[in-house]
Amino acid sequence: MIKRVVAVFIAIIVLLILVILGIVAYFLIVDIQSKNPKSIEQDCMITTKNFVGRKVFIIEPIIKSDENKYILYFHGGSYVAETSQEHWSFLEKLCKDTGYTIILPDYPLTPKYTYKDVFNMIEPLYKEIIEKVDTKNLIMMGDSAGGGMALALEEKLGEEYKELPEKLILISPWLDTRMTNPEITEIEPLDKDLKKEALKIAGIAYSGNDGKDSYLVNPIDGPLGRLKNVIIYTGTYDILNPDVHVLIEKAKEENVEIELREYEEQGHIWIVKDTETRSI
Repeated sequence: MIKRVVAVFIAIIVLLILVILGIVAYFLIVDIQSKNPKSIEQDCMITTKNFVGRKVFIIEPIIKSDENKYILYFHGGSYVAETSQEHWSFLEKLCKDTGYTIILPDYPLTPKYTYKDVFNMIEPLYKEIIEKVDTKNLIMMGDSAGGGMALALEEKLGEEYKELPEKLILISPWLDTRMTNPEITEIEPLDKDLKKEALKIAGIAYSGNDGKDSYLVNPIDGPLGRLKNVIIYTGTYDILNPDVHVLIEKAKEENVEIELREYEEQGHIWIVKDTETRSI
């Protein structure tokens, strides 16, 4: 009887290991890409273009704003997930409410790709956009991992003295993939969405062999001196909230003002999830 129980237990463990290995192999082999959601095409027009082997979604309002503004948006998902239905719904509402055209790059995802592959797409894309769009009419936005990506891109552009977008809006940005801030552990029980250890694993995969301490992976360490018109939305029940305060203090030391819009008892990317009651 005992031998049978042990054999069953071992079989279950082996099966779990095979399932985990299968999942890892899937993400390493399959090139996951976002799909065009037909559900929002009733209110916005969506077209797709190819850029360096990836898709870029162009979301245009039926009724355009007279301001002719554009939003370059980077979606979140811990660098491992494609654009979610929550993102599509949020972007639909953003497009309709503002009348702005939204440019959504389907950037490469980890663990198959690293931050280098991501920046090999998004930096040339940005430079192509500003050849056609005046930066005064360009807003850069991102949520969670996409917020970290947007900030890192602006830091890199600033360091290279390239033209910056008129405004940078970050929603619950992931600023440090190493997750070393001790306040994270205190907030984690209040966060219904994020787990520190899971994020650390995703961050390691995204950083690759040499990016663990790069500001492109951890924009909390990046050059802040040329940032302009930055707004950060964050909730106090989000484990990424403590690093937002660290970033703002660093910016103050460089005489850079970041506008903080902090909401008590709100969790991670609540604005994206609750498009009926929140607006940018």
